[in-house]
Amino acid sequence: MSSLWSELERVLAEVQKPARYIGCEDGMTVPAQHHDAVAWLLLYPDTYAVGLPNQGLQILYEILNERPDAEAERSYAPWTDMAEVLRREGLPLFSVDTHRPASEVDILAFNLAAELVYTNVLECLDLAGMPVRAADRGPEHPLVLVGGHCSYNPEPMADFVDAAVLGDGEEVVGEITEVVAAWKASGSGSKAELLRVLSGVTGVYVPSLYRAEFDGDRLSGIVPIDDAPPVVEKRTVADLADWPYPKNQLVPLTEVIHDRLNVEVFRGCTRGCRFCQAGMITRPVRERPAEQVRTMVAEGLRRTGYDEVSLTSLSTADFSGIQEVVTAAIADDACGQVSVSLPSLRVDAFTVGIAAELQKARRTGLTFAPEAGTWRMRQVINKLISEEDLYSAVESAYSQGWRRVKLYFMTGLPTETDEDTLAILELARKCIEVGRRHQRSPSVTVSVGGFVPKPFTPFQWFGQNTEDELRRKVGLLRDELKRQPKVYRGVQLKWHDARASVVEGMMSRGDRRLGRVIEDVWRAGGVFQEWGEHFDISLWETAMETHGMTFEDLVYRHRTSEEALPWDHLSAGLHKDFLWQDWRDALDELGLEDCRWIPCYDCGACTGFGIEHVVASAVPPAGGSQGTGQDRSTGGEVPVSLMARPVTGQDSEMVVA
Repeated sequence: MSSLWSELERVLAEVQKPARYIGCEDGMTVPAQHHDAVAWLLLYPDTYAVGLPNQGLQILYEILNERPDAEAERSYAPWTDMAEVLRREGLPLFSVDTHRPASEVDILAFNLAAELVYTNVLECLDLAGMPVRAADRGPEHPLVLVGGHCSYNPEPMADFVDAAVLGDGEEVVGEITEVVAAWKASGSGSKAELLRVLSGVTGVYVPSLYRAEFDGDRLSGIVPIDDAPPVVEKRTVADLADWPYPKNQLVPLTEVIHDRLNVEVFRGCTRGCRFCQAGMITRPVRERPAEQVRTMVAEGLRRTGYDEVSLTSLSTADFSGIQEVVTAAIADDACGQVSVSLPSLRVDAFTVGIAAELQKARRTGLTFAPEAGTWRMRQVINKLISEEDLYSAVESAYSQGWRRVKLYFMTGLPTETDEDTLAILELARKCIEVGRRHQRSPSVTVSVGGFVPKPFTPFQWFGQNTEDELRRKVGLLRDELKRQPKVYRGVQLKWHDARASVVEGMMSRGDRRLGRVIEDVWRAGGVFQEWGEHFDISLWETAMETHGMTFEDLVYRHRTSEEALPWDHLSAGLHKDFLWQDWRDALDELGLEDCRWIPCYDCGACTGFGIEHVVASAVPPAGGSQGTGQDRSTGGEVPVSLMARPVTGQDSEMVVA
């Protein structure tokens, strides 16, 4: 086994932020690099600053390094200056742990957290000295795996990867290790035989064992070849208590985003927001025991020296005993003054009590995410947050000393009108009014992003708004602010690039043909497309035109119930007819309450996990959302006021969802 450190050390002075390539973090593992062990290189296809805090990668890093038959190192996408130096010097991509060449490991495993990193995957493969297309790689090359939320539609990347892993990774990485170890020990099996065995591991999808069929320019289905599984099911870890990771979170030597202790409190979400892929694909809800959370927080703060902890989940306020956990973290004298960040706290559960606990330490930013400007639209997207919920949360914040809050919205949602769009500013104006009761000069920053439909959500059939339409809607808000600056004093507006939303939407729901487009963009220099200074939509437009594809067909077009979707042969545990009915309910402006507290909607996610659905007792919910939710088990309406909660329960900004 070799190390490139001596060669790399010579050139580090030529690149920006050389500390991101040297490793040496507190918590880093230096594997022994035994020949018999299955060597993994876990790659985050973005910069070190973005990738190092990723919890998924750190969890798998620890789990694999605890196994006697595996070892894991890490790598991140080199910035453009380092990539240029590596090519000039003839040096390959390397791990940051021991600076081992990427080509010397058995498995390259990429975390696909966002669609705009796809060209970075090809860049990393090329820098590793490997053909980017799976068909061109031989048995001497490492296996290329992908996981993460984007792996639920891996078809755009099917030409480049050997396998995609769906769902939770804690258990499946061990099973993959065992299969690869047996293949290595045999010394005689072909790579094709290895992939066929891997396809028998639940949660592992091998694209080369499936054929994409088309009727003209329209996908007609993904067909298994020979005895490949007709449907690939996701992996689900049933009990988070069995996986208290990361135990030794990495502490970087240089600046990274979200530079704080991160502790996951539960996984999954049943709030049912129709735009939210994460909430759909991570079901069912699985809580970590509160005592384990307190232990992980206390031990993590002592070991790392951090003075801030983030309690992560998709809806942290739904964690049983959240206020007690926050209180315990802040009251831990051994760690000094500790601030607590709750990145996904529901607006309708943000109370004065929680705000008071949080303000005892350093105040981080507060971001509330009502998502849509009117109650009608929030029923469409099933974000059942009333205006009173929002104003109450904002008042809790301002009354406890916060002067600035951010409101996050989406535009381009199904059935959205200009009235719905302009209502965003009205919400912001009223939040300013609430703030003036407690602060002299309160401010509200409105952040608007273009909506991108995702696989395995009720909106997967929706035709995304065009780039021009997204720009027009942002223009409505800008013009209104300019027209009435006194009315909206204290309100600031920020928006996302509509062009990037279009490309994201194309790859989110695209099929296998997009591999040619992705490769063309990469070969034309299109890397780090998720970074504004590098994003270039002309590269995508040229590649689409070259291969006879259009945004109109892949992005802007509504899908029908009969149309084959590129992910129909994969399963997130959700019944397709449930998602279709929820799409119809959205068009009917019918909101559905959280199924944890009311009768089961039979979405399919809890099958096989022994989770019982019990009709909630008539206890008013915290937050007090107004309206009705549909009880699909009886077909009747259940007043929201009777829907009970359980009795038990990008910077350092807190996002209140």
